[in-house]
This record gives sequence, C-alpha cells and structure tokens, in this order.
Amino acid sequence: MLKDSIDRYLQKSGHKNIQLKAVLFDMDGVLFNSMPYHADAWHKVMKRHGLDLSREEAYLHEGRTGSSTINIVYRRQFGKDADPDLIESIYAEKSAEFSKNPEPECMPGAGEILHKLKSEGIIPVLVTGSGQHSLFDRLTHCFPGMFERERMVTAFDVKYGKPNPEPYLMGLEKAGVKANEAIVVENAPIGVQAGTAAGIFTVAVNTGPLDGQVLLDAGANLLLPSMQAFCDQWGKVHEALNNTLK
Repeated sequence: MLKDSIDRYLQKSGHKNIQLKAVLFDMDGVLFNSMPYHADAWHKVMKRHGLDLSREEAYLHEGRTGSSTINIVYRRQFGKDADPDLIESIYAEKSAEFSKNPEPECMPGAGEILHKLKSEGIIPVLVTGSGQHSLFDRLTHCFPGMFERERMVTAFDVKYGKPNPEPYLMGLEKAGVKANEAIVVENAPIGVQAGTAAGIFTVAVNTGPLDGQVLLDAGANLLLPSMQAFCDQWGKVHEALNNTLK
C-alpha cells in the first residue's frame, strides 16, 4: 500500500524519486491538540457577530489565514466582503477567546518523530496558517531546538495561505530543498490541498473528527490515523521513500 502510494505520487508529479531532506509540518492538529480550542473559539466569536460557523465546519477551514476564514463566512451570509477593520476586530476576539483555554497538549508522537528526524539529519520546517503568538511560544517550550525561526512559515509570511500552495512552496524555499526532497504532514483538507498543489508527497494524519475519506479526497498521498501512528511507522515510511532512489 505504501509503495503503491509513492508510485502513484511519482507518476503524477513527474519526479523520478524522493530524496528526503526535509519534513514540512502543519502545527494545529499535528504538533498540538489545539483544534478543539480553535473550533470552539471560532464558533463563539462568529456567533457574537451574527455569523454562522459551526465547530464542525471550523475543521474544514483549518489552515486558512484567519482573515480568509472570516471573509468566506461573511461573504456567504452577506454577499460582500467584510470590512478590513471588522476582520481585524473579529480575529482579535477569536485570539482572545482561544487564549482563555488551558495550554494545548503536545500531540502524542510529535516530539518523538521530531527527534528521529533530527538524528537522521532531516530538517523539520513549520508551515502554519496560524498567527497565534501563544502557540509559537509553546512550540519552543514543547519542542526545544527543533524549529528554527528562519524555517517557519506563518500567517504573517504569506499573501494567499492554504489551500494555495504558496505556504508550502515558501517552506521548500526556506528549507533550501525541492518538492521531491520533502514531505508534508497535515491534518486538514485544505492543508492537504496546499501540499499536493506544491507537488510534495503529503501525509495526512487524521487527528480530528473528519472522515478520513475527506482527506483522501483532498489529495492525501498517505492517510494515517494519528501522529503516533506516523511516528511508529516512520521507519517503514522512510525506507519506502529511500527505495525510490534505486
């Protein structure tokens, strides 16, 4: 199954092989179990402003910049773009609501896989649509020495954001690697779309409430049930990727 997934990726992408040098990680729902907090904060704040965004739908928008999420919902209800000042205000409220929660736990398996990558000389890169400063601080606390600031792509760096491939193309650039020299680890449909649109082999870890088929339909090359599963199967994944060089 894994070999078939890699073969299909190579055939579709036109790459001859995968020479793994970097792994590009999403943050919420991949490194931290923070998405339940985000979904709840989005739902509550949108409701205050007369906007309908359920907690379940919030998972489908995961990975977008906050301004894009707000504008999509606003345009859907009112048929026009939201005023930039309103977008800024809503996002500030959402950030404040999110910060009321306890610190999100590190996703099981995340720390262990990062240590494995570092020991193998593989570069970990952060590619997130978040602009949540508290989580960036938490990143340093939970995974010390794993991510370098110059190898992070956040909401502050991009113009378009996921599902546009821009964030992952920028991640490749910051890592100094090509599309066939990296893989993406994502848990959100639009993040998967962004990774595959950038031409990168994309692993989906289904850490939320969505049906796994949603992630496969978004284009995931490989679907795993959790970050722990990704960590546990890393040896097999890495070996299969290396075998494309033969």
